[in-house]
Amino acid sequence: MPSKPIPSRWHIYLSAAATVLLTITIVRYPQVAFTASVEGLKIWFDIVLPALLPFFAMSEILMGLGVVHFIGVLLEPFMRPLFRIPGVGAFAVAMGLASGYPIGAKISGQLQRDRLCTGPEGERLIALANTADPLFMVGAVAVGMFGIEEIGWTIAAAHYLSVFMVGFLMRFWPDTQQPASRPISSKRGNLLSRAFSELEQARIRDGRPFGQLFGDAVKDSFTSMLFIGGCIMIFSVLGRILDVAGITDVMQRVLAFLLRPFSVDKAIIPSILRGVVEITIGCEAASGANSPLLWRAIATSLIIGWSGLSVHAQVATMVYGTNIRLGPYVIARALHGVLAALLTPILWRPISTVMALHPFPSLPGPWQISFLARMGLSFRAFVMALGILILLAFILNLLRSVKVTLIRMKS
Repeated sequence: MPSKPIPSRWHIYLSAAATVLLTITIVRYPQVAFTASVEGLKIWFDIVLPALLPFFAMSEILMGLGVVHFIGVLLEPFMRPLFRIPGVGAFAVAMGLASGYPIGAKISGQLQRDRLCTGPEGERLIALANTADPLFMVGAVAVGMFGIEEIGWTIAAAHYLSVFMVGFLMRFWPDTQQPASRPISSKRGNLLSRAFSELEQARIRDGRPFGQLFGDAVKDSFTSMLFIGGCIMIFSVLGRILDVAGITDVMQRVLAFLLRPFSVDKAIIPSILRGVVEITIGCEAASGANSPLLWRAIATSLIIGWSGLSVHAQVATMVYGTNIRLGPYVIARALHGVLAALLTPILWRPISTVMALHPFPSLPGPWQISFLARMGLSFRAFVMALGILILLAFILNLLRSVKVTLIRMKS
């Protein structure tokens, strides 16, 4: 267990002052705070809860059953050379890509607690695994907010391409004070047999009956979901309070001055500021801004890549008690947002052309489907992500076996 950092005197004073000021402002504008909190609660219940709950519960169960260890052994030869993270990190990446914030951070934190990765490896992992999901970008943002589905695929392509660029760049992040973790299984023998052996050993080490494992997974998942809902509500209130208190206007002038050399449309700046605080509110503001469509899409990519202070607070809690520092994650998210924004105009025309020739499958908006239907889509995405991950592991193992056979034949 890492030692708790001692906060500085200025950190203590500033935190207390900011909290007191926020409380006074909420008391000053109670109706605004109430309306914003209700909006945050609706976003949590309609979108976040059904989208994340199956992933949270099933990821806990799969880790207890040893399936994650099985996948880790098979994908170790792929993940470590490319991203300098252990093979089990592939599970966090797949779940993060399929489900969105903050499941990648939750799994990364659990992997570090189980000592399946070191602190620096966990920092590299959450930079790669904690991403937005396609249903949010295409369904919620493009269909629900913009009313133009094609924009969602451009934003999603820029988002995923840039996050893999960030993941590769983070491989150069130094392993400070900690050596790289060893592969999960160091036993000799066939890679597939070692994977099954590690699955068995992991299940024995866990030792909980399946009923207890299932109950613990559901209980812990709902606890995490309630915390996420609280974060969304608090930061929804914070963003609205900053607006009515006039602080957003001051920040807008400062940001407009800083972005003047880049010829950024001034009308899009308020939505970027809202996105700094909360991702969904920022995307909605960008979709309705009085700016050209391309600028609105660029701002949305920037906001989704950055993910907002609300998600950062969720990530901080998910990795609490580990050796994973939040500073590298925040740097990675800022880089992710900038790269996604830069890639959006580059991918705009090619993806529009592809969409015109071969339309992608349509995804529903978040308020066009029921709670249970959305949860069903989330569970299906989970099964597909897990199946693709296991299939990829077996293909890589097969290719590795063929390569070894060819080398022996040549020798």
